[in-house]
Amino acid sequence: MTKAAENRALRFAFATALALAMAYAFGFPLPFIAPLFVVFLSAMPGPPMGPKGLLGLLLIMIVSLTVGVLLIPLIRYYPVSAVLIVAVGLYFSMYLTLINGKRLLGTFLTIGFTLISVAGSVDYLLATTVIKSLALGIFSAVLCQWIVYPFFPEQASTAAPQEPASGESQSNWLAVRAMLIVMPAYLLALTNPSQYLMTIMKSVSLGQQTSAVDARHAGRELIGSTFVGGIMAVVFWKLLSISPTLWMFSLWMFVFALYASAKLYGFLKTRVAPSFWINALVTMLILLGPAVEDSANGKDAFAAFFQRFATFVAVTLYAWGALAFLESWRSRRLAKAKASSSSTGSSVA
Repeated sequence: MTKAAENRALRFAFATALALAMAYAFGFPLPFIAPLFVVFLSAMPGPPMGPKGLLGLLLIMIVSLTVGVLLIPLIRYYPVSAVLIVAVGLYFSMYLTLINGKRLLGTFLTIGFTLISVAGSVDYLLATTVIKSLALGIFSAVLCQWIVYPFFPEQASTAAPQEPASGESQSNWLAVRAMLIVMPAYLLALTNPSQYLMTIMKSVSLGQQTSAVDARHAGRELIGSTFVGGIMAVVFWKLLSISPTLWMFSLWMFVFALYASAKLYGFLKTRVAPSFWINALVTMLILLGPAVEDSANGKDAFAAFFQRFATFVAVTLYAWGALAFLESWRSRRLAKAKASSSSTGSSVA
């Protein structure tokens, strides 16, 4: 187990750092998307997808993002109808992701319904930029996995644990709950897409993460991982400021990704769930990427950083509160239905 965890952690870290170096070296739009996809694709242990899998994934991505493009005119001219369609689409996407295990398809559908439609509500060019960055990001992420995998192959005897299947009512509830967590961030992004676009990615991460936690532990999982991700981003930025070069950027990315992946795969002991470290790393990347762009454009990177982080904290607090409220409401309804059923049975007897 130790050797398998070590290989997975090293593979994860090298692929993330290599994707970041490639994206910034070749000038990809929204370059932090590439290492972000490595995190999503490498979270579950196993070999990378083959060429057929990559082609299928790109086709899925094209179809999913087309949905977002088709929503753009509705967002502009029929916003109420468009928001309702997005809500239904988010429910379907979250159901695919959380229940059917089709994480990539569900994630891309979520991105299509949210990111693309919000970006296109301002300018088709912005939507095109986001689509281009997603396509380049997914291709470079898989390419980096191919390059790194032969050096740190998966152990043949290890297999990913299968999650137990949920009942139909529980499955629907998880999808509805995740949709209700993402929708406020989507509505917020519609008010100012340029400022709140990445908030959607954070809310999607939270919506998927809440499927694995209950209301009692949500504070530690959601709030804790968000603050850990913010602290990692600040430390990363301070270290990078010592020598702000692409080489050092990639090196520090390797170090931070290695630490998070060692916790993720159990190579280093941790008291929290693996989803905690995935969310922390996602938060760090979403905060760092725009900060680098702000610095390159001569903007006050720290002011923008803390504004984004404050928004992320607010979104996380909402997710925590919504989770607690919805679970309490559902528990009361189930208890009332059970009591009603018991009293009806007694009357019949």
